[in-house]
Amino acid sequence: MKGISHFVAGVAAASCVPEAVRAAAEDGNPTYFILGGVFGLLPDTIDFKFSRYFYRHDIEVTPDPIAPDAQAIADKVAEAINRAHVSGESVRVKLNTIPVGLDQWQQYEVSFDVAARTVAVRYGPVVDTGQNLIPGRPPPPNAEAVAPVNCEVKIEYLSMTQIDIFDGPVFSMDPTDDGRVSPGFIPWHRAWSHSLVIGVLFGLIGGVVWDLWATAVIFGASAMHAIFDQLGYMGSALFYPFQSRRMSGMKLMHSGQALANLTAVWGCCLLVFWNLWRATPGGIPTGGTRALIGYGLVLPGLVIALYRRIRTKRAA
Repeated sequence: MKGISHFVAGVAAASCVPEAVRAAAEDGNPTYFILGGVFGLLPDTIDFKFSRYFYRHDIEVTPDPIAPDAQAIADKVAEAINRAHVSGESVRVKLNTIPVGLDQWQQYEVSFDVAARTVAVRYGPVVDTGQNLIPGRPPPPNAEAVAPVNCEVKIEYLSMTQIDIFDGPVFSMDPTDDGRVSPGFIPWHRAWSHSLVIGVLFGLIGGVVWDLWATAVIFGASAMHAIFDQLGYMGSALFYPFQSRRMSGMKLMHSGQALANLTAVWGCCLLVFWNLWRATPGGIPTGGTRALIGYGLVLPGLVIALYRRIRTKRAA
């Protein structure tokens, strides 16, 4: 999920704690809601602002921007898989991006073919930093290559990765118990920072600094972050340090999808509204919750579903 979704989810988690609502309404104290927003964002902040810069790699691939060589990239990725298979230890490979001018990047793709036991690399077009195609800059000639691997590959995330702007990804080629090798995409992400156990630890620290209500808010915000991420493809290491590998996600959506993030933000806003409504004098009137669900969730969902169906039919 995007940062705004995690932030709003953290605020929604705070709104579920009665003391947070009371303190904000009666004392004008926003501390609990601020903690919710901060700890809703913290796991990704740790990963993208700190962890990624301290994560070592064993093989680095730096494609030549002047002389494109898809085969060299494919061979290096295959080498990482083969080394992991032979050694029984994880081998990390960094795939650098290809800057080819001011605000210009050569796009390329790396894919894993499970059936054929190969790594395929294909150069794409040149794009700008907004990932928009630059006219007149088609893919270079002979920009496709395939390299065989010596074992079966287990795909737990996506079989194809596109590399284009800023910093390239790291893959951790991890041997599995059944003799295969699993390419772990950006293994520094959604590791210990997304653990529910670490969320409990942060909550306990918050309890020492503030109070037990802060513990509930901090853990709730951390847990909401992990749950939202678990709906996607990558998953998280939910029980680190007891289980260091990321659990597979539910594959219900991609984290960058606009509709998924909009739905998450909208649902969290409704939850905040419902919790504030409960705290008003007299509480929620009879039928109020049903009306909120009907008009706030069901009706917009039907409208969006109808719109998508009409759009799909027109496209066909």
